Amino acid sequence: MPTNPTPDRSRTQRMDALGKANVIRTRRANLKRDLKAQRVSVMSLVMDPPEWVETMKVFDLLLAVPKFGRVKANKILQTCRISPSKTLGGMSDRQRGEMVSLLRRS
Repeated sequence: MPTNPTPDRSRTQRMDALGKANVIRTRRANLKRDLKAQRVSVMSLVMDPPEWVETMKVFDLLLAVPKFGRVKANKILQTCRISPSKTLGGMSDRQRGEMVSLLRRS
């Protein structure tokens, strides 16, 4: 049985998608730089993420915070019962609240 390949897209559609992806990657790279320089609050991003950040993994966001490595990021996720593969947009209100209160204490 043949598998169903991805839908055919025109060259214009593929180029548009590539352009959007590049913009998002650039914005996220700048966001990570701003987090490292403490120009942006991780708590505000967790509580109200911009649309272009909603598909970012929470784990990756935490790694961009100064003094947060893999161990500390995993411990926070585990404490808040958040999967390492969870995206910012996929977090529940309970998870957001728990994470922000935990981050305030650290």
